[in-house]
Amino acid sequence: MEITVGIDVSKTRLDVYVHPSGTLFSLGNDEAGLAELVAKLGQVQPDCIGMEATGGYEKLAAATLSAAGLAVVVLNPAQVRYYAKALNQRAKTDSIDARIIAQFVAAAEPSVPVMTGEQTSALAELMARRRQLMGMLVAEKNRRDRLPPGKIRLSVVRIITVLNDELAQIDKDMGDLIESSPVWREKQDLLASVPGIGDKIARALMADLPELGSLDRRAIAALAGLAPYTRQSGKWRGKSFISGGRAAPRSALFIGALVAARHNAPLKAFYNRLLQAGKSKRVALIATARKLLTILNAIIRDKKPWQTA
Repeated sequence: MEITVGIDVSKTRLDVYVHPSGTLFSLGNDEAGLAELVAKLGQVQPDCIGMEATGGYEKLAAATLSAAGLAVVVLNPAQVRYYAKALNQRAKTDSIDARIIAQFVAAAEPSVPVMTGEQTSALAELMARRRQLMGMLVAEKNRRDRLPPGKIRLSVVRIITVLNDELAQIDKDMGDLIESSPVWREKQDLLASVPGIGDKIARALMADLPELGSLDRRAIAALAGLAPYTRQSGKWRGKSFISGGRAAPRSALFIGALVAARHNAPLKAFYNRLLQAGKSKRVALIATARKLLTILNAIIRDKKPWQTA
């Protein structure tokens, strides 16, 4: 019988449930607790370990367990909540959440992403910091544009200079990290071979969508939140829409699709055909981003760079 483990992660604690044995225990979400967790689960040898994305608190646990050779998947919390509602599970405690996660993993059999432990975690942290800096930079530039000449404006300009310097350092650190791994260098070069995908978008996808190349086109589209869903009931048919998935890689793919719609001949033609067919620019862009993701997934899977016809 398949053994699955659910871990409810908080800032300081890990609540762990082993299915189907019903074993339940708690540990600290720190180095000592994780070392004990690896030892305990090493004896259990679970087929899959699931935990919800919890604003970053899960990253250390996921990386540690993955580095120990255990199969780990980080789940979308909304999917687990829907599953709990389907079971009519209204009570909510840490131990109950861990049990629901373990049961969800057993029922849904989610694809286990390819995780490489500390290096992947470090790249993800650098990308998250870069997004924070970009947000601050945009805010400061908007503030500068509204201010009259004077000391306050000069202060804002100095902050912008510092933020630009920090962004340059983050980009250098990411480049150095990728250069340290031949596998990552090859992956970045393959992604960046596609017109519309530069090094920055390639790095974002490597950090936030490490499953690229290991899943089929439908699964990778769902993971990025680009899979279309249709609402229907009886004879009523609603419009298709996208929902869920990971926001960070989806944003990177939208930027790539915008560039590709101008400079990548096949994708430009695809985008324009949709517009000519009466689709809105938003729908056409989503479809182009999904097609771009399919292309990137195949390129990483086959390890063959982009080739123009």
